[in-house]
Amino acid sequence: MQDRRTFLSGAARVAGGLAIASGSVAAQAAKASRRPNIILIMADDMGYSDIGCFGGEIDTPNIDRLAAGGLRFSQYYNAPRCCPSRASLLTGLYPHQANMAMMTVDHGRYPAALTAYDCDLNKDAVTIAEMLKGAGYTTMMSGKWHITPFQETALGEKVDDKSNWPVNRGFDKFYGFIGGVSDYFTPAYVFRGDQQIEEKDPNFYLTDGITDNAVDMLKDAGKAGKPFFLYAAYNAPHWPLQAPEQTVAKYRGRYALGWDALREQRHAKQLKMQLLSSAWSMGPRDPRVPGWDRASFKAWEIERMAVYAAQVDIMDQGIGRIVAQLEKMGQLDNTLIFFMSDNGGNYEETDEVKPGAKREIWMPERTKTGAPVIAGNDPKIMPGPATTFQSYGGPWANLSNTPFRLYKHFAHEGGISVPLVAHWPNGIAARGAITHQVSHEIDILKTCLDVSGAEFPKQAVSGKAPIPPEGRSLRPVFSGGRVDDRGMLFWEHEGNCAVRDGQWKLVSAYPNTWELYDMEADRTELHDLSAAQPQVVVRLAQAYRDWAARVGAQPWPLPQTPAGQQGGQLPLPKYLKADRT
Repeated sequence: MQDRRTFLSGAARVAGGLAIASGSVAAQAAKASRRPNIILIMADDMGYSDIGCFGGEIDTPNIDRLAAGGLRFSQYYNAPRCCPSRASLLTGLYPHQANMAMMTVDHGRYPAALTAYDCDLNKDAVTIAEMLKGAGYTTMMSGKWHITPFQETALGEKVDDKSNWPVNRGFDKFYGFIGGVSDYFTPAYVFRGDQQIEEKDPNFYLTDGITDNAVDMLKDAGKAGKPFFLYAAYNAPHWPLQAPEQTVAKYRGRYALGWDALREQRHAKQLKMQLLSSAWSMGPRDPRVPGWDRASFKAWEIERMAVYAAQVDIMDQGIGRIVAQLEKMGQLDNTLIFFMSDNGGNYEETDEVKPGAKREIWMPERTKTGAPVIAGNDPKIMPGPATTFQSYGGPWANLSNTPFRLYKHFAHEGGISVPLVAHWPNGIAARGAITHQVSHEIDILKTCLDVSGAEFPKQAVSGKAPIPPEGRSLRPVFSGGRVDDRGMLFWEHEGNCAVRDGQWKLVSAYPNTWELYDMEADRTELHDLSAAQPQVVVRLAQAYRDWAARVGAQPWPLPQTPAGQQGGQLPLPKYLKADRT
């Protein structure tokens, strides 16, 4: 095992790259055959260690194949939650600059002056699709959008404002759903373009629907003779826990080991792969969660994780179909593929909805066959079928985020550290390499700009000059170099804040005070150095305040925050209370 500083400073030994100069749209079109296609594949609420090439036991041969033929980023960051992360990815901006510091359902709650919390994608921002479409790319999306308020409607009802829908923000084609949650078997709303459609097939499964449409879009794009951009934004493995029985069945035996043994196994695999430094101890089990030997509802817990694993497995199968289509088209070598998740594993619990009570539109009352859907995490009801609506909760999210602490919502590593895999045979000579350079989703737009040779637009859809992107191009890493002028990175969501500057990370889980960690010695955030290094705390805290003032991040809780929404609080679910008696 290499020593800590060698581990952290050594970039993967890669070679190659594809140099394309910027120029006029006409000149770019003439060089279309040399410009890479670009595909962004995003998982939803999937933790750092779930896929095989990052330590997991879930079968992900297709993602692992991309990693084996490309490059893994061990220190890739994003925002702590779905909406902020998706807005940041597509615009190269911090969520607050994209007006997406909170969730889309909060639109209009806060004073108009707090535009960072408007929660409707900023029209002064430029999306990757807008940028690449202007450079002659065919642009396509299949999956979850979730960066504009969605007027949730029944089938056929009118949606008034579609100005921030995919087809109006740079995408030639769109299939998927606009909101943040969807039932997998009985989706309440699916759109093609900006028109709502009904999926009537009794065997319909949303993850497969996203793949089917992505593959069809690629087939059509291959006929156009232009480079293409595809954003495949899966809903898997976000709750509800729903998957076909034949896929769930193969995982039950694996999760009978329980979360403690599996966390140890994943961590050992990560160390063997040299994804992590051996100097970093694994974070502790969530203190709310009992040891596996004391878990009260083992059969139910096993089923929860088996269904979650099946959802990841089916997504991976879909990615395999996308890759196979690229091979049929002869385009795999000239396609830059990124695979990532939008945030860390999710501790959220789905609450019981009593019969006759009003439900959100994304939670159906009945399946397509008329059977009632029972909503809520109830150990008496096994998850998985279309008749259930559950989540895997903190115990298994703790496993997903191995070796890190905390979850989605938080700016600790468990909430913001996820896998990033980059595959591009024409531009990444490395095979199976790992880079430990710090990267962030704000870097993806700049990377697309760099490799495509596109010009950043001079005008946004608002008619104004666009907000300049914040990130750095990752292209130097593809050829063994380093990211230019990395600088500091910042986070804020629900009062959970952080700033990273090289080896130092200052972080707070609302309403707690600042904690300071040396990320070279302790990336799992176990040894708070804030008392020992007060000068570092003062410097980074001031940098955070300056950033917050620049992007519009506000102290938490904001005005009109709903009662009970307290950011970093971790309630104890009913099913875990049984383990304490």
